Amino acid sequence: MAHLPGFPERLSVLDTALLVIDVQEKLVPKIHDASALVRNIAFLLDACGILGVPVSATEQYAKGLGGTVAELASRLPAERPDKLAFSSCAVPDIVDGFRRNGRPKILIAGIETHVCVMQTVLDLLALGFRVFVAVDAVGSRYVVDHETALLRMQQAGAIPVTSEMAAFELTTVAGTPQFKEISRLVQERMKALSN
Repeated sequence: MAHLPGFPERLSVLDTALLVIDVQEKLVPKIHDASALVRNIAFLLDACGILGVPVSATEQYAKGLGGTVAELASRLPAERPDKLAFSSCAVPDIVDGFRRNGRPKILIAGIETHVCVMQTVLDLLALGFRVFVAVDAVGSRYVVDHETALLRMQQAGAIPVTSEMAAFELTTVAGTPQFKEISRLVQERMKALSN
């Protein structure tokens, strides 16, 4: 697959990682449009799997909030650090892993937009990472919290993307086996959205 020279505002399979934050059993049912959120995160995970983009995930107080929802747990690494702090950056292995693997760009998905997602994004920005927030793959209980957090993160320097935008940006070119697989995922997602 061809890779064009990267620059800070563009996702690349060579220097990007996906972080999925706290998509847990007791939280998801409370999230606005939860089924679309889970579907979009699953799409991102499948796309990253096809393209070889590394994935990390966290869980917030799993003892009380349950584990990651089954639809996503099967797509995620088995190791999902349990945290009490809202920011995933409080888990040293998360940040150290990004640095160790040469991943200065982080694509973010998960919940809740205005709590764990936003605090993680602000901390990653403060640590010098370039952060991309998949706006259709993050969610909150209330739309006003979600929208306000997206605005705040963007004003702080995070770049808003959609799941499909991120997948095609990471794919870079058409005509490759990876592009064909991503296109298949897009078609499946379109069918799911129309049902």
